[in-house]
Amino acid sequence: MTIGKTNSYILTWIEQLQSRGKIAFSYDEVITDFPERSENAIIQSLSRLSQRGRVVSIYKGFYLIIPPEYYAREILPPILFIDYLMEFIAKPYYVGLLSAAALYGAAHQQPQEFFVITNTKQFTTRKKGIKINYVIKKTIPVKFLDKRKTETGYVKVSSPELTALDLVYYNNRIGGLNRTCTVLNELAESIDPKRLEHDLLKLFSVATIQRLGYIFDKVLNEVRLANKLWKTSQDLNLKFFRQPLNTFKKSSGYITDPRWKIITNTEIDIDE
Repeated sequence: MTIGKTNSYILTWIEQLQSRGKIAFSYDEVITDFPERSENAIIQSLSRLSQRGRVVSIYKGFYLIIPPEYYAREILPPILFIDYLMEFIAKPYYVGLLSAAALYGAAHQQPQEFFVITNTKQFTTRKKGIKINYVIKKTIPVKFLDKRKTETGYVKVSSPELTALDLVYYNNRIGGLNRTCTVLNELAESIDPKRLEHDLLKLFSVATIQRLGYIFDKVLNEVRLANKLWKTSQDLNLKFFRQPLNTFKKSSGYITDPRWKIITNTEIDIDE
């Protein structure tokens, strides 16, 4: 079978996948569905289709099908394919941090990176102008994930409450405390105090809870959220010890907030 015919057959096969609503496929699927064709012919065919912008490989052995409306961008937005990619990689995940906050309308500035939380190390994905950062969390808290519908299926997203705690814990990964507080300022209206519950707080260090409580209370004036976080902390008998607000700055000589035991060693500047 010639390369040209292989290319034609595979393109037809891809179009059939699209007609069934699929946006991705694996190399192994092609090999399985075209057993009579050599691997060399299949590889060359996929390479030609990639050059034409019909498919793009964003992970070894994993291809995206590019629909006409995305020809100019040459790739799909990560939110449309991340569920398929993580299923292929066989890792639990959720969309988190700035990417989750943006889905709740807390995108003061559209994040230039896409953040995915998973349970083991995963190299950054860079392709056609997109960047997917993978952040490691030992346990993926399924209970606190929301399922969001997209035009290509569904995606797992951290709840607003989990997002808030993650933003504080991983603040150095997203640009620091100022950016974290700016996003929290917009995310606060999506946070349900009732969901700041025992099981959620148990997932985080006490220092993270203290910092979030201080930010809600003293920086954002979100008294209702601060009070609920305080009550849940007391219910859990959490012991607060002096913690710097900014862990990268010296803490000696600064005032300590009496309620949250946070050393106010940095000024928070929220970008309005």
